[in-house]
Amino acid sequence: MNPRAIWAAAAVAAGVALWLLARAPEGDVAADITPSAIFAATFADPAGNRQSLGQFEGKVVVVNFWATWCAPCREEMPAFSRAERRWGPRGVQFVGLANEDPRRVARFGKDIGVSYPLWVGGEEIGELSRRLGNRLGALPYTVILDASGTPKRAKVGAYSESELDQALEKVVAERLKS
Repeated sequence: MNPRAIWAAAAVAAGVALWLLARAPEGDVAADITPSAIFAATFADPAGNRQSLGQFEGKVVVVNFWATWCAPCREEMPAFSRAERRWGPRGVQFVGLANEDPRRVARFGKDIGVSYPLWVGGEEIGELSRRLGNRLGALPYTVILDASGTPKRAKVGAYSESELDQALEKVVAERLKS
């Protein structure tokens, strides 16, 4: 078999795998991290100030791992902003985490009108994503934490607004029961 055919077959296989991965349903989280470690994780806001997820303890937190170059990430972020406005009064906080240059992230957030915090970091973002169940490091990857920091739902690939609303409805309802 010629080398071009091998590369073409590998590219097709990789594309199919990524397509299937992006269409993966949301579900329970196979996390190997404690809520206290999640809340202790720190990142930088675009101005360089250190921020931790712990400041949102007591709220349902939607943690979205994304990148400016990721087309599905770019598509879902305006929906996340709309959802943040709808769900914020009900105790839900969105946070976007990217392993990119802070200036690029700030410019991107401003250009598309992101209404929630976008934080940056290095390897700690990839490590948190892996420990929250994203073994392949796929983007976008979104985890919904309950008010105590326990991961409740996770999804590889972009959330639709209706999927996100359904997932948040379940986690918020659990919060109100306790």
